[in-house]
Amino acid sequence: EVQLVESGGGLVQPGGSLRLSCAASGFTFSANAMSWVRQAPGKGLEWVSSSNYQGGRTAYSDSVKGRFTISRDAAENTLYLQMNSLKPEDTAVYYCARNWGSSWFSGYDYWGQGTQVTVSS
Repeated sequence: EVQLVESGGGLVQPGGSLRLSCAASGFTFSANAMSWVRQAPGKGLEWVSSSNYQGGRTAYSDSVKGRFTISRDAAENTLYLQMNSLKPEDTAVYYCARNWGSSWFSGYDYWGQGTQVTVSS
């Protein structure tokens, strides 16, 4: 059974940092691209970042480029999102999602339960 479990969310002041983790199990982690997607209060889903199956290629939305870094640890079957210089508009529930293929151009087939990130003074 595929499982994705996020952790690391919380309350942080503007300008602060957080690192989100997504522990994956039930599949060969290094075979799939992985992504982070967020949903702000009252808004739809917004793609944040993706990593190809080996982690050698990554992509970011314009809203987080230069502030967030996606990475993955194949030995630990874990996906990370390092978030720096956080802004109030980064407040959202962050979801880890598995792409069904090795490239992030493939759609999502599994989602985690989400972790809340709140940026506020």
